Amino acid sequence: MKFTGTAHYIATDDLTVAVNASVTLERPLLVKGEPGTGKTELARQVALSLGLPMIEWHIKSTTKAAQGLYEYDAVSRLRDSQLGDERVHDVKNYIRKGKLWQAFETEGKVVLLIDEIDKADIEFPNDLLQELDLMEFHVYETGETIRARQRPVIIITSNNEKELPDAFLRRCFFHYIRFPEAETLARIVEVHFPGIKQNLLATALTQFYELRETPGLKKKPSTSEVLDWLKLILAEDLAPEDLHRDGHGLLPKLHGALLKNEQDVQLFERLAFLARGRR
Repeated sequence: MKFTGTAHYIATDDLTVAVNASVTLERPLLVKGEPGTGKTELARQVALSLGLPMIEWHIKSTTKAAQGLYEYDAVSRLRDSQLGDERVHDVKNYIRKGKLWQAFETEGKVVLLIDEIDKADIEFPNDLLQELDLMEFHVYETGETIRARQRPVIIITSNNEKELPDAFLRRCFFHYIRFPEAETLARIVEVHFPGIKQNLLATALTQFYELRETPGLKKKPSTSEVLDWLKLILAEDLAPEDLHRDGHGLLPKLHGALLKNEQDVQLFERLAFLARGRR
């Protein structure tokens, strides 16, 4: 199995190397990068490219590692016992399978996405070490051991919100998705908007990179945000000359798709004020 990207996902050479190395080593691929750089979509496209089903586990701040294995619903069992339900005699009726269990019991190989692992408690990655190493876990309520029929392709994403434990990092193949250069971003845009006029694309991307590189920007716009911006530009049927900023401000047209907080909007307003003062 070799990942080479898909018609809908532009993968750089170093990214394809990382995916294929992870598959060969049978180690989880830990993917970091700015939000909106396609980390989650990578897992979906890997599954598509390799012709494998996909299981997604989206992590929240309240997610516990054990939930990926299974959950025992003791409250429902107690309620059913009070009602005289026959189901209470089989504890398996109250075991809810987690995403890892689902991946382990699948007949063929699957892609398992553990998305935004850094949202969870700091101990979350360490609590999964043994299961990801041995590809098995014990169900205490039933006494059974669940073993993976085939080792899944595991892709773990992180937005770098917190550091991950060293013991966990040692077990992963790591790749950082850098923000794409202009040429790569143009290819990504053309996948989403085939036939976009080249002069419009060039003008828009020039403005976009100028905005991204503005000193003091709190949140730099991402790949997904420039795609939203271009979608609006095309919907409004704007021409390249329509994108030129007027003398009253340095904000681009439809800037709400790119700037997502008032501090960054105010930054450009101050820069515009200073620019007018120098004239």
